[in-house]
Amino acid sequence: MVKVNRFLRNYPMVVLVLGTAIVGIILEFAGPDGSAQWFVSAVALIIAVLQFKGMVDSLLAGSFGIDILAVTAIVSTLAVGEYWAALVVCLMLTGGEALEDYAEARAGSELTSLLEGAPTVAYRIEDSGDVTAIGVEEVEIGDRLLVRPHDTIPVDARLASASAAIDESSLTGESLPVEHVEGDAVLSGSLNGNAAIELVATADASASQYQRIIQLVQEAQDSKAPFVRLADRVAVPFTLIAFIIAGTAWAIAGDPTRFAQVLVVATPCPLIIAAPVAFMAGMSRAARGGMIVKNAGTIEQVSKVQTVAFDKTGTLTRGIPEVSSIYTFAEHSDEELLRIAASAELHSSHPLGEAIVSTARRTGDVPVPSSATEVPAQGVSADVDGAHVRVGKRSFVADRNEAMDTGPEPDAGYTVIWVGIDGRLVGRIDLSDPIRPETAFALDAVHRAGVPTTAMLTGDAEDTATRVASAIGIDDVRAGLLPEDKVSAVAAMPGTPVMMVGDGVNDAPVLAAADVGVAMGARGSTAAVESADVVIMLDDFARIPRLLLLGQRTMTIAWQAILIGVGFSVVLMLIGATGVMPAFVGAWMQELVDLACILWALLAARPSRQERELIALSQEQSRAETAAVPS
Repeated sequence: MVKVNRFLRNYPMVVLVLGTAIVGIILEFAGPDGSAQWFVSAVALIIAVLQFKGMVDSLLAGSFGIDILAVTAIVSTLAVGEYWAALVVCLMLTGGEALEDYAEARAGSELTSLLEGAPTVAYRIEDSGDVTAIGVEEVEIGDRLLVRPHDTIPVDARLASASAAIDESSLTGESLPVEHVEGDAVLSGSLNGNAAIELVATADASASQYQRIIQLVQEAQDSKAPFVRLADRVAVPFTLIAFIIAGTAWAIAGDPTRFAQVLVVATPCPLIIAAPVAFMAGMSRAARGGMIVKNAGTIEQVSKVQTVAFDKTGTLTRGIPEVSSIYTFAEHSDEELLRIAASAELHSSHPLGEAIVSTARRTGDVPVPSSATEVPAQGVSADVDGAHVRVGKRSFVADRNEAMDTGPEPDAGYTVIWVGIDGRLVGRIDLSDPIRPETAFALDAVHRAGVPTTAMLTGDAEDTATRVASAIGIDDVRAGLLPEDKVSAVAAMPGTPVMMVGDGVNDAPVLAAADVGVAMGARGSTAAVESADVVIMLDDFARIPRLLLLGQRTMTIAWQAILIGVGFSVVLMLIGATGVMPAFVGAWMQELVDLACILWALLAARPSRQERELIALSQEQSRAETAAVPS
């Protein structure tokens, strides 16, 4: 009953047409002669007038619609006495909105499920140990929360339990549960596993990950793709062809009925409905793969991309420094040198210091220094186990320039941290920002997706950029760029449209300036996410070629659905011109054409063969990399 009431409220014109059909049938068999024709014709004429008004409004708004075919079809069928055919055309037009809503609901199921999965309740553990159910908007930073088995995590938090298996598929597209241990960050919107867990809130609901996703999805659902422009490209020639065929048939046969028989199969529903359904299906499939397309019009731009430009740090590379090698110049072992340097860097917030500490902790405990001072742009000075230790630039570390073998020259792009004890240089630690393991594979897939040029836009030094580019096969390298330089570089690139991929705050201007801006990882900077047209939820570089293939397939399916509708309509118009197909039958045949177009448009929700192969190869590579990592 609720669904019936909703249908009556949302689609009154459909109800009017269906009610008219029922009353018309009753009058046809039990009413006065001609009453059914007058009644049905009057309602059809009213709908034609309303449709005509909508057409005029569209023209005034600068959009050429093809409603003129529908209006002419209704008027011409009424003029020749085919009032039931006119009512079928009215049903087609008024029911088109309901059919489109249903098809888009099917196509956009993934976007809808993300919205419906938004957490609304949290369970706070009070100081007394009692558990209180509160609205998710009442959660404050620092609150201790209980998450029951299979419940949605309400806000971003830190795991307080020993371990947890979290399903993050709704956020990242990762199908397998992710194992977390105490202290790990967990994201709102992910699903708890089989055991109850405790969390400590690190953000309120408004600042949490899932709320950001909800905002992105709402933008996507509210956006309008270039459906009108897509239909307009076909509308004018289709309208002219329809009138030429109808007019020729009338002129040759000398029978105005032929005109009506042609136009009832030339109604515009395939052009109006097919493209929106295909675009929504493509956006939904993108969401299922962890890619939120914020504006439906972006799909068309993605399908035509000729250049993909990338930021380096955090995009092509992990963005997290790692210790690559250790050299000692004194009696210390590599492990001892690393331990001493890590102790000095223990309280440092610098990424290089954090990398040294993290590496040292894998092999043993890191002692707490008795004192430590960070010298900006130089390094750290600390007292460790009774010795004065300096870690940082060579000029800062050693009091005198000793002549000694300090190991091979570091490769371009590597950072060297020197270690000194009591004014004596004792060793060095080389660090690098490793290239993502999937980068080379994904860049090759970008080329195979039909994109001729890849580029790197980075603020790093020329030697670092060149080293990374040569290792992964980037076509065009631009180094030493400020944020405004990146914007200028994108604007000057010869191959357009240009897709820009980045993740940091400094990428926000160029993401906004590019034809398509893609933010890697929604955990990246808020500025980048807000500036981008597409947000990759899972920090996986292989999603970039998948996005390109998705855009191409969506546009292909949209055009195929339109051309199927136009093709079938032209065939039916030619049949109608012969007079062998009554207008009433033709109107119902056109309904079948509409259905065929919609079903074809829904194919955009399924990946292409090339994308399926890419997904399989990506998963195989991921498994191989996991197996290669020592336990």
